[in-house]
Amino acid sequence: MVPVRLKPTDRPSRTKGNSQVGSYRVTVDTGGTFSDFVYLNEATGRVDVWKVSSTPEDPSDALVAGINHLIESGTRPEEIVFFSHGTTVGTNALLEEKGATTGLLVTQGFRGIYEVQEQMRGYGPAAFDFWFHKPALLARPRRTFEVPERVDAQGKVLRPLEPADAAALAHAVEASGVESIAICLLFSFRNPDHERQLKRIMEARLPGVPVSISSDVLPQIREYYRLSTTVINAYLRPTMARYLGRLRERFEELGVNTPQQYLMQSNGGVASFGQGAEQPVTTLLSGPAGGVIAGVALGAAAGIDDIVTFDMGGTSCDVALIRHGRPAIANSSKIGGRDVGVPMLDINTVSAGGGTMAHAEPAGNLMRLRVGPESAGARPGPVCYGLGGLQPAVTDADLVLGYLNPDNFLGGRMPLDPNRSRQAIEECIGRPLGLDVLEAAEGIVRVIDVKMEEAIKAISTRRGHDLRDFTLIAFGGAGPVHSGRIARELGMKGVLVPPHPGVTSAMGLLMADVRRDYVRSRLEPIEALDVDAAEATMRELEAEASQQLQADGFDAAHVTLQRQLDLRYAGQGYEVTVAAPSGPWDSTVLKAMRGRFDEQHESQFGHKASGEVVEVVTYRVVAFGLVPKIELRPSPPATTPASAALVSERPAYFPELGGMTPCPVYDRKALGPGHRIDGPAIIEQEDSTVVLLPGQQAAVDQWLNLLIEVGA
Repeated sequence: MVPVRLKPTDRPSRTKGNSQVGSYRVTVDTGGTFSDFVYLNEATGRVDVWKVSSTPEDPSDALVAGINHLIESGTRPEEIVFFSHGTTVGTNALLEEKGATTGLLVTQGFRGIYEVQEQMRGYGPAAFDFWFHKPALLARPRRTFEVPERVDAQGKVLRPLEPADAAALAHAVEASGVESIAICLLFSFRNPDHERQLKRIMEARLPGVPVSISSDVLPQIREYYRLSTTVINAYLRPTMARYLGRLRERFEELGVNTPQQYLMQSNGGVASFGQGAEQPVTTLLSGPAGGVIAGVALGAAAGIDDIVTFDMGGTSCDVALIRHGRPAIANSSKIGGRDVGVPMLDINTVSAGGGTMAHAEPAGNLMRLRVGPESAGARPGPVCYGLGGLQPAVTDADLVLGYLNPDNFLGGRMPLDPNRSRQAIEECIGRPLGLDVLEAAEGIVRVIDVKMEEAIKAISTRRGHDLRDFTLIAFGGAGPVHSGRIARELGMKGVLVPPHPGVTSAMGLLMADVRRDYVRSRLEPIEALDVDAAEATMRELEAEASQQLQADGFDAAHVTLQRQLDLRYAGQGYEVTVAAPSGPWDSTVLKAMRGRFDEQHESQFGHKASGEVVEVVTYRVVAFGLVPKIELRPSPPATTPASAALVSERPAYFPELGGMTPCPVYDRKALGPGHRIDGPAIIEQEDSTVVLLPGQQAAVDQWLNLLIEVGA
C-alpha cells in the first residue's frame, strides 16, 4: 500500500456514529490485457489496487467487475464519489477503422483537401517504401459534399450560405446514410457563422446524428489539419457516445450515481463524460496519459526533474520525456498515420508488451526472429495463461528465463504454466532457428528490449537530449522486468520503480485536473500587433473557458487559466508555443515574448534569427478545473534488515553470469525506507516484478520507490 494524504482543500470525510465513513475515489486504466484499478479511501488515505482481465468485446464489463470488487469488499455504492477512466475505446476504433459512417461538408471547390492531405508520403522509412499507402479516408468521397459559400482569410463573407442550398445539402446528406457529420469550411476559424448555420439545419433534418464543426473542434489555421481532426472527431462520436452511455447505465444499475465521472484526455487533464462524448478526438492518448502525469508527481516527490516514463503493459510500450519537471506537449501528432491537431502529451508508443508475440520467419535462405507487432491481448493472451494461446509472447520468455514467479502472478490469482511456455518457445522459435529454449527466450527479450530502446531514443537523443541526465521511471506490469537492462544499455542515470508499478497510470488519474484547451488563429506580425486587440482575444477565450468550467461545476476559486501564443519566423511552416503573461499587456510584454520565442527556438532547433520578423499565429488559453487530488506521504525508516524481506531463491537467466543462476527473491511489501539490495535479485509484488541485474543496486526511498543504480 502506498501512503498518501489529501490536500487541505479536499473534501472532508464524513462520520457515522463514532466511526469514520470513507468516501471512495475510483480510477481505472483500461489496457489491452488488464484493466488496472486504484481505490482511494478519502477518510483514511488508504490506497488499494486491483487488476482484472480486460474485456475488449465490451470494455464496460471489466469496469463493472472492478467496481463490484470494491462493493463486495463492503463499500456502499453511494460512497463512490469520484470516478476517472483512462480508455482506449476511441483509439481502438480509429486504429481498427471501426468508427461511424461519416459524411463531410466542405467549401465548394475544396473537396480535394482531405484526399491530398499533406501532399507527401511521410518521413523516414516511408519515403523509401515502394508499397506505401496512405491511411484510408474516414469520410469517403461519395459522402463528401460541397457547400456553395465562401469566407475570406479575414472572415469577410464573399458568398453567403443560402437557406435553399443548405436545405438541399441536408437532403443529400440524409440520403447518403451517414451516422455522423463533419463540417469544415474555409477560414471558419475567423468566421464560424456558416458552420453553425449548417449544424442547426443538419441537426433538425437528421435528429440523432451528431454534427462536429471545425470551429468548435479546432478553430485553428491550416485547413487540412483542422479538417482531419474534425473528421476523426465525427468518426468516433457515435462509438464513444454509445460506450459512455452504456457505462452510465451500468453504473446506475450498481447504484453508483456520482456526478464526478471523468475521462482522461490526451493533454494530461481529465474531462467530463459529456465532453468526452462530444469531443472524443481529445481522448486518443487517454490510456498512457495517466502514466505521464503520475511520472511528474513521482519525480517531484523524489526530487528528480529529468525523466523518461517507461510504461510497458500487455500490448504496448509508451514512453514520454519530462524535462525540468514538465512533460512535453505537442499541438499536433499522428495516430495510426492520421493527423490530429489537438494538444496532447508527446508520447511515443510502440507495439511492445507482455503479450507481444514472437515468430520465426524466412529471410531469404535463412530464418529470423521477429517480435511483434501482433499481440495476444487479454484472450487468449500468452501461452502460459492456458487460455488457448499457441504463439509464444514476451511474458512466456520472461517466465522461462525465471524472472516471473508462476505461482505469484497477480498475487497468485492467475497461475502461469511454464511448461506450456517452454514447449511453445521450443516449437515455434527454438527449432526453426536452431536454438535451445533458453537461447530462444533470451533472443525474444533482447529483440523487444531493442525495440523499446529505439522508442526512448526517438524522444530523447534524437532531439538533442543526453540520456545520462535522465532517470527512467518504469511501470506497467512488465516495465520493471525490462527496465534495468534497458537503462544500462542506454547509459541512463538510474531507474525509479514506483510502489505500485502495475497500476501507476491509474494512480495518475488521481493527480490530474480537468483541462480544456481554447484556441483561435489570427496571423499578424508581432511588431505590428494591436496590443489591446490581442489582449481582447485572450479575454474572450478566457471568458469562454470560465463559463464552460463553471457549467461543469467549478467555482472561480477552483479555475486557473494560462495564456500561450504560437509564434514563428515569417515564412516558416511550424510554430513554437510560448507562455504568455496574464493581462494587461503592453509593448514591453510583446517584446519580452519575442525574446522568449528566440530562446525557445534556439533551444529546440539549435538556431535563432533575432533580426527576422516574427508572426503571431494562434492564441491559446489552457483552462484547469482543480479537482481534489492526493499527495504522496513519506514513510518512516525500516526497522528490520533487508534480509527479512527475503522469501525464496530460484534460478534466473543472466547472460553476464553464464546462464541460469540462483537468484534471491524478495517480497516488496516487506521492504522499507533505508533498505538496499544488491543484484542479481528479483523483487516481487502483486502487480509487477522487478529484475535487478548483476552489478546493480536498489535502494528504497521514503516514498517507497525503488531507486536502481544501473551500473556500467
